[in-house]
Amino acid sequence: MSVKYAYGYVRVSTDKQEELSPDSQEKLLREYATKNNIVILKVFFELGISGRKADKRPEFQKMIGLAKSSDHPVDVILVWKFSRFARNQEESIVYKSLLRKQSNVDVVSVSEPLIDGPFGSLIERIIEWMDEYYSIRLSGEVLRGMKEKATKKGYQMSPPFGYRAVGNGDPYKIDQDEMKIVDFICDEFDYHNSDVTKITRKLNDMGVRTRRGNPFESRSVERILKNPFYYGLVAWNGITFMGTHEVHYSKERFEARMKKIQTTYKPLKRRDVSSCKHWLSGILKCGYCGASLSYNGANRHSPGFQCYKYSKGIHTESCSISEKKVIAALEEYFEKLLSGMDFEYSYHSAETGEKISERESLLSELDKISNREKRIRIAYENEVDTLEEYKRNKERLRKDREDILMQLENLNKNNEDAKTKSDVLKNVQTVYDVIKNDAIDYDTKGIFMRSLVEDIVYDKKNGKLVFHLYIS
Repeated sequence: MSVKYAYGYVRVSTDKQEELSPDSQEKLLREYATKNNIVILKVFFELGISGRKADKRPEFQKMIGLAKSSDHPVDVILVWKFSRFARNQEESIVYKSLLRKQSNVDVVSVSEPLIDGPFGSLIERIIEWMDEYYSIRLSGEVLRGMKEKATKKGYQMSPPFGYRAVGNGDPYKIDQDEMKIVDFICDEFDYHNSDVTKITRKLNDMGVRTRRGNPFESRSVERILKNPFYYGLVAWNGITFMGTHEVHYSKERFEARMKKIQTTYKPLKRRDVSSCKHWLSGILKCGYCGASLSYNGANRHSPGFQCYKYSKGIHTESCSISEKKVIAALEEYFEKLLSGMDFEYSYHSAETGEKISERESLLSELDKISNREKRIRIAYENEVDTLEEYKRNKERLRKDREDILMQLENLNKNNEDAKTKSDVLKNVQTVYDVIKNDAIDYDTKGIFMRSLVEDIVYDKKNGKLVFHLYIS
């Protein structure tokens, strides 16, 4: 019998199920190798990691990468049980297929011997199905345990920035150094009218880093601003309760901030005002193509706006307009509204904490669907799935995606309990006073404009500006 070379793979989960220790698993692998004329080159250990997703197992990924290398270092990968290799049959099939077809490497369970031929493959599939069923059931039991702990007001989510976990489900403690950063973020937004982009830029300019040592991103800042944990509310997987941890802000301040966020509607792809050259940037739109008009202040005597797509040669119709003309038309429009001219407006419903949480959950599901789409494509490309199987899986995921997009659309629909025109006119008066005041800076003007004006479309062909107002 010729000598074969192998890698050993040992995994122990965090879940408290019955399983062998790492040393015991390694011992069984080496005993099997000795009996079958196999030389184990290296044993990879994955300790305290759940096995349902391969991308969460760095040692597994390292082993697969080495096994697939061109110098063909091993003939086989030894595991105690197939469940140690993967508890997700879809991933198990993909990885085994990659190893067999590309590198001629087999995966062998030392405690679950298989016979040769198609019947052996069937037994292997049955074992994998049983393992996956057990894994899903186990994860459900763990989740139920976590829910029960949450209903008893235990702390088990990752502590928000500014807090530290103390263990045993006890209330989190304030981390004074991190909380100073939280204070800076909230003060800038609450009291200095800084938008999220501006706050993020300031933090990074100051050299402040996240808990993981990375530069701050806008979403990190936004998460801190919208987190009710700082006033005492604990939320986990749909379960909420007032915690016993030390709070840092009052509920009133948090609600005032949320109201400010809710009344500043931000259409998709619109940048924050601090990242724009002009307080009207991002609001002015081209009447030909709908793209934003970019500000050009190079000519100090006649600064103005032009469609960026025209500037790039994407369409031939110029849509330029001077800054002076836009501001004059805007002021005139507001004056007519305040004098009694009729108008239309849109209503954008307020973003409650529950609504934000639901949206984030749906977006997370979309990410998962994208990952599944990648996996079924890999399975098809490696001839694990037939074309028909791939088409069926692709269609199923397409329907899942459409369903989630529909839920997102319903979530974004306007609330029927819209505010009245008198409420809009109050905002018009406030914004009008702000833009007329030369002492007020660009950022502040931009923030107030964005609280009322969704966009302004420049219809150059007919020489008019079309204003779209909203309230939330």
